[in-house]
Amino acid sequence: MKILVTGGAGFIGSAVVRQAVAKGHHVVNLDALTYAANLENVASVADSPLYAFEHADIRDRQALTRIFSTHAPDAVMHLAAESHVDRSIDGPGDFIDTNITGTFNLLEAARAYWQSQGRPDGFRFHHISTDEVFGSLGPTGQFNESTPYDPRSPYSASKAASDHLVRAWHETYGLPVVLTNCSNNYGPFHFPEKLIPVVILNALHGRPIPIYGKGENVRDWLYVEDHATALLLALEKGQPGRSYAIGGENERRNIDLVRTICTLLDEMRPDGAPHDRLITYVTDRPGHDARYAIDPTRMREELGWSPSVTVEEGLRLTVRWYLDNESWWRPLLDRQGVGQRLGTSS
Repeated sequence: MKILVTGGAGFIGSAVVRQAVAKGHHVVNLDALTYAANLENVASVADSPLYAFEHADIRDRQALTRIFSTHAPDAVMHLAAESHVDRSIDGPGDFIDTNITGTFNLLEAARAYWQSQGRPDGFRFHHISTDEVFGSLGPTGQFNESTPYDPRSPYSASKAASDHLVRAWHETYGLPVVLTNCSNNYGPFHFPEKLIPVVILNALHGRPIPIYGKGENVRDWLYVEDHATALLLALEKGQPGRSYAIGGENERRNIDLVRTICTLLDEMRPDGAPHDRLITYVTDRPGHDARYAIDPTRMREELGWSPSVTVEEGLRLTVRWYLDNESWWRPLLDRQGVGQRLGTSS
């Protein structure tokens, strides 16, 4: 299969690219190389005859038309997106342009290509989304494929809009789509503005570890390699027009997650111990969702997928990776906004 992966130089996208090449798929990586992208994420497959790179922006319809014509993909995996909630609070315009307009352009380019090829049944447009489109849970319950949409941030609202566009292109034009909504990802190559890499890198530098509010917000944590496996499975075996909720079944309060990371660092880098002395409570994010949790029953029963690691196992792998890969993360610390508190506007 030849797969066009958008955002393949990003965190989740690069995991998909690496796994897809390892499985023998041809991969075309389309990425605009904005601030959170890094071609080092796919360096391990860059010389493979199965891999090609296109430096392009999903907001550029002409570029998309050329790429479809040149590479003739069998499927699209659409991961390119602005994804940082705090940045969406400070600058929502980029999220509207990329996540909504960019998705529209990609859908139209894919539809034109699919129609030009005779509308093959085997073509797939796989849209990768987030559980944040469903809003916030109370102390109990889980999101599933039937949960009503209730986005609370500019980021989640833009992703919700893109989800609706994808479903509409299936219902209106018959485009064979699959849609997935995932819980919070973590693991190697995670850009250092998200919670887990922030905790690891601040702790290594002896800097305060910021915890929003009281640290009681709950997330369902999914190791990125498990997510990539699930995404490729949904692409290959998912039913057109159907959505799949992908969760790690690893709910943790933020403060408990941070303390686990600190304990791992005490063990692996004892010269800075105890690292939990650096925990600092800061003013909460505006509109901070209280709890996310996903019920992945459909993924398990229809596609045979379940997460392979617990959050404790995945965190150990992640902390070790950051300790062993300073040459990857150090240059990223100079990129725009990294290390700064964002999203305080209200």
